[in-house]
Amino acid sequence: MSFEYTTDDRDYSELARPGESRTDPAQLGTRLQQWLGTKLPPGADPEVTDVEVPAANGMSNETILFDAVWNEDGQRRHHRLVARIAPAPSGVPIFPSYDLEQQYQVIKAVGAHSPVPVPHVYWSESSPEALGGEFFVMERLDGQIPPDVMPYNFGSWLSEATAEDRRRLQDSSVRILADLHAIAAPAQLFPSLSPDPGAEEVTADTALRTHVAAQRRYYEWAVETGPRSPLIERGLDWLDEHRPTVTGPAVLCWGDSRIGNIIYRDFEPVAVLDWEMATLGPRELDLGWMIFIHRFFEDLAGMAGLPGLPDFLRRGDVVHTYREMTGHTATDLNFYTMYAALRHAIIMFRVQSRTVAFGQADAPADPDDMILHRKTVEEMLAGTYWDRVGGTEVE
Repeated sequence: MSFEYTTDDRDYSELARPGESRTDPAQLGTRLQQWLGTKLPPGADPEVTDVEVPAANGMSNETILFDAVWNEDGQRRHHRLVARIAPAPSGVPIFPSYDLEQQYQVIKAVGAHSPVPVPHVYWSESSPEALGGEFFVMERLDGQIPPDVMPYNFGSWLSEATAEDRRRLQDSSVRILADLHAIAAPAQLFPSLSPDPGAEEVTADTALRTHVAAQRRYYEWAVETGPRSPLIERGLDWLDEHRPTVTGPAVLCWGDSRIGNIIYRDFEPVAVLDWEMATLGPRELDLGWMIFIHRFFEDLAGMAGLPGLPDFLRRGDVVHTYREMTGHTATDLNFYTMYAALRHAIIMFRVQSRTVAFGQADAPADPDDMILHRKTVEEMLAGTYWDRVGGTEVE
């Protein structure tokens, strides 16, 4: 997950950067050029240019943009590339581990076994010697991404588009989920994501139980050295009490299924990014996350006194479109959107704990105030949220 939210305008992603060797373009270019020389055939003579470390780098992975030319098939060919690097432990990472090799393999398999547009991946490097952490390299594609800061529904190319273009973008984004979930034999294609490695098939129910248990472990890890959140703990207990029994096999879930992780051209996806949260699970994991993340932005817009995009990514519309594409009727959406809100709350709690650890903010008297969407979580637990926002419809 590459986005971040804070309660002010400071860019705390800068604080996550692990040192000069990973932010100085000249050093990075030299290291990347030397590393490419070990990956390409003899005589390729690689040259790295135009290295850039984006100012809005996310907290979950470092991103480096660069160009490279090398000899290939008797010609000097130009490549526009991206390196995704695991964060250094000194940066107080958001997640306890970053399996970049797994992300590389997931992207590669998705590209090979589905029509979902993903960047071409070139290499995966497990040694930290070249860039200070494990990383993988993929192609860089041009297009537009709905922004997180400021959120796309505050005013952006997407909010200024026609209703018809926004609907085209919405439907094509739901199509991504439909195509991912249609990948056959996901437990065999993505064994590292399976809760039962070696099994030919994993049930959605087993995958959901495993996923929820992992979220509790993640929360315990996130609060090991800081305050605890009574609201999150109440939410975790709610999940145990309300977890549905799911029928059918697990599917491949993108995990971070939001439009801010997609590059679009002419309102159609050209690249699906950020696979660190990929998992096996019920289809509703992805549907609930996509619906909730937009609701999160809508709640922020309401707090800012802005109109937002209330007719975009509505719960009933997403479910109806998905059913038309797949024949699957999503169920238990109250649970899955609540689960998404709680998962996001744990991530945000960790992010804000980092700002306190870095001395950039004071710890609030009430730790739950570190959850920007605290009111949403409280209302979802009380069963009043969807009535308030007018989103109870699920056709």
